[in-house]
Amino acid sequence: MKENKKKYVNAKEVLPKELIEQIQKYVEGKHVYIPSKSRKPWGSRTGIREELKQRNAEIVRRHRSGMDVLQLADMYALSEERIQSIIYEAESNENAEKTSKPKQ
Repeated sequence: MKENKKKYVNAKEVLPKELIEQIQKYVEGKHVYIPSKSRKPWGSRTGIREELKQRNAEIVRRHRSGMDVLQLADMYALSEERIQSIIYEAESNENAEKTSKPKQ
């Protein structure tokens, strides 16, 4: 069985009474999530973000070398719509880079 990694802390143990009273004006008797300041972006811990970035670059490269959307969808087990959105996103990013570079 997978262990739950979320650890709840009683506000009385870590917050001043005045702050608790302020929070109770907005929410009372409920769980409140306070995000970490140092939270890492999605996928950075597992490496999946980089894997998907590489996969998407490969999809775009193969499309530019002549593979059609249906072939790519079958090859990567993705929907045709997802393949199209990956290609469109890459083209949009490239166009944005071209227009943001200063002319020399």
